[in-house]
Amino acid sequence: MSCAICNVRKEKRFCPAVHGRICAQCCGEQREVTLDCPSDCPYLQQAREHEKPRAAGELDRESLFPSVEIGEQFIYEHEHLIMGLSFALAKSARANRALADRDLIAALTSLAKSYETLVKSSLIYEQPTANVAHQAITAEVETMVKEFREAEQKHIGHTRLRDSELLKALVFLLRMGLGRTTGRPKSRAFVDFLFAQFPEKQSTLASPEEAGSRIIVP
Repeated sequence: MSCAICNVRKEKRFCPAVHGRICAQCCGEQREVTLDCPSDCPYLQQAREHEKPRAAGELDRESLFPSVEIGEQFIYEHEHLIMGLSFALAKSARANRALADRDLIAALTSLAKSYETLVKSSLIYEQPTANVAHQAITAEVETMVKEFREAEQKHIGHTRLRDSELLKALVFLLRMGLGRTTGRPKSRAFVDFLFAQFPEKQSTLASPEEAGSRIIVP
């Protein structure tokens, strides 16, 4: 039988994205490009195991916010903030299973730009977006930040988190997302990484310390 996609080459493997059998070439070329590959597809998992992490040189330098310096000490001292932001991203992705890496990255980029403007000029400027999905991600992250500051107020009597620190935490996650995604339109490698840190079932939910450590040192 011929491939369900190209109808030319002989089929070699079952593709859960098209619910049919396809050839290896179409699998490799269309994976996470035109195909919505489920995370448990063995061929997708195999491909991820052999793919090298994206090098910084492959990325647009400006997308990494090069002016924002993030040292190891900052990451260590703000582990819980980074964990909280990561959880908000994972929560957003679970609420909308259609979200891909590029959606999380777009929302993080927009948030980082807003906080960069706030830090530099003290002006509150939200990056405009008509994308409802990105708005939902941003809202989830902002809710987490609000709760984080409220918890600080409750426990130490004042809010200690500075906007400059929040900017660094957002850029840290943005750089991680850009490094983990394959860059394909439908890639969910970063999404799946976040899901692995915060399992859906409460019985297998990682402790805050465990999840935070895995995020910081993958």
